[in-house]
Amino acid sequence: MVQEQIKESVLKVVSPDSLVGSFESLLEEVGVSEKISTYLSVVIFSILVLIIAKVAHFIVRRYLVKHVERFMEKTKSKYDDYFVKRKLIIRASYIVPALIIYTSLDLVFVQFDHVNAVLHNLVSLYFIVVALLLIDSFLKGVGDVYETLPNSNERPIKGYLQGIYLVFVLIGVLVTVSILLDVKLTVVFTGLGAIAAVLILVFKDTILGFVASIQLTANSMVKPGDWIEMPSHKSDGTVMEMTLNTVKVQNWDKTISTIPTYALVSESFKNWKGMEESGGRRIKRSINIDMKSVKFCDDKMLGKFRKIKVLKDYIEDKLEELEEYNKQFDIDESILVNGRRMTNLGVFRKYLEGYLHNHPKIHQNMTFLVRHLQPTEKGIPIEIYVFSNDQAWANYESIQADIFDHILAVLPEFELTVFQFPTEKLSATMMEEV
Repeated sequence: MVQEQIKESVLKVVSPDSLVGSFESLLEEVGVSEKISTYLSVVIFSILVLIIAKVAHFIVRRYLVKHVERFMEKTKSKYDDYFVKRKLIIRASYIVPALIIYTSLDLVFVQFDHVNAVLHNLVSLYFIVVALLLIDSFLKGVGDVYETLPNSNERPIKGYLQGIYLVFVLIGVLVTVSILLDVKLTVVFTGLGAIAAVLILVFKDTILGFVASIQLTANSMVKPGDWIEMPSHKSDGTVMEMTLNTVKVQNWDKTISTIPTYALVSESFKNWKGMEESGGRRIKRSINIDMKSVKFCDDKMLGKFRKIKVLKDYIEDKLEELEEYNKQFDIDESILVNGRRMTNLGVFRKYLEGYLHNHPKIHQNMTFLVRHLQPTEKGIPIEIYVFSNDQAWANYESIQADIFDHILAVLPEFELTVFQFPTEKLSATMMEEV
C-alpha cells in the first residue's frame, strides 16, 4: 500500500502537467502573467529539448557511431565494411534526436493540442525519411557485398534492389498521406485502386524497366562489362552499369550513352560476348582481282611456284593429279582449253591458305575459308574469312592490315593485278558527281 502511494506521488511529480505547471507557477510567483508564463514555458522547454537532442546526437555521432564503425572495420569479415561505407550506422544515429523530441512533445505542448498533433506528424514524417535512408544504405550495402561474389557479373541484382527500394518508397508515400490526411492506412490503400491508372502512367518507365531487368538477368542477355552494339540508340561500346531505368554504355569514342532498360528487350541489339568468349575474332575482308590478269600457268610460272615453300608440295601433288587425269582421257595438251590445268588465281588462293595456316595470329580451330565471291564489274573478289586469336581491337586491326599488306605485295609474283578504276574513268566519275 505504501509502495503504491509512493509510485503515484512520483508519477505526479514527473508528469507533464506537474512539470509545466510547476514552472508556470514559478513564473507567476515572480510577477509574470498567466498567459505569458504559458508561452514562455513552451519556448524555454522547446529550447531545452532541442539542446538535449543536439547534445545527444553529438555524443552518439562522436563516440558511439565511431566506436561501432571501428569495431566493424576491425572484424575479419569484410562484408560489414561495405555497410560502414554506405553510412548505415551514421544514418541510424539520426533516430536519436527524433526520439527525444517525439517523447518530449507531450511534455512541452501539453496545453496546445493542435500544435502537439502537428509536431507529432512532422516528427513521424522525419522517422519515415530516416527509415527510407536506412533501407537505402542497407540495400546498397547488400549490392556491394553481392558484387564481391564470383558470379555477380553474370547475374547483376542492382535492378532488383532498386525495385525493392521503390516498393518501400511507395509504402512510405502512402504512410505519409495517411498521416497528413489523418486517415487510416487501409483507407489509403482502398483509395489507391482509384488512382492505379494514374500511377501506372506515371511509373510506366519504372515498371517496364523492372520487368526488363528481370528478363535481361534471367536470360543472361547482357551484363556489365559486355560489349554491345545498338545502332538505333547510336551506342557501340562497353556496358558500364545497369539500373532499373537505364543502361549506361561507354562508347569507343569515350562518350556515354544511356539506353532505356526496356529498349534492350523490345528492340534488337548485338552482344559481342560470344566473340569474346570464343577466343577468336572474325576477319572477313576481300580484295578484288582484275579478271584480265587471270591465266593458265606455264612451265616458267610453275617452276617459280615450286620454289615457294608453302606451295612446293601442293604443286608437285597437283601436277601428278592433272597428268594422270589428262593421260586417262587422252587429252591433247597442245590446246590449252583441253583437259585440266592450273591457273595463277587458283595457285594464289592455295598460297593464301598456306600463308594463313602458318600465321601465328590466326586461330586454326575456327572457321577457315579463302574463297571466290561472285564476279562483278569490279573484278573477282577473293575473300579471307578466318579468325584471329587476338581479340584486342588495336591488335586485331594490325593483324588484318599486315595480312592485306602482304597480299597486295605478293600479287605481282603470281602475275595478278588488283582491280581499280582507270585514272581517266575515275576522273570522269568524279566530274559527274560534281
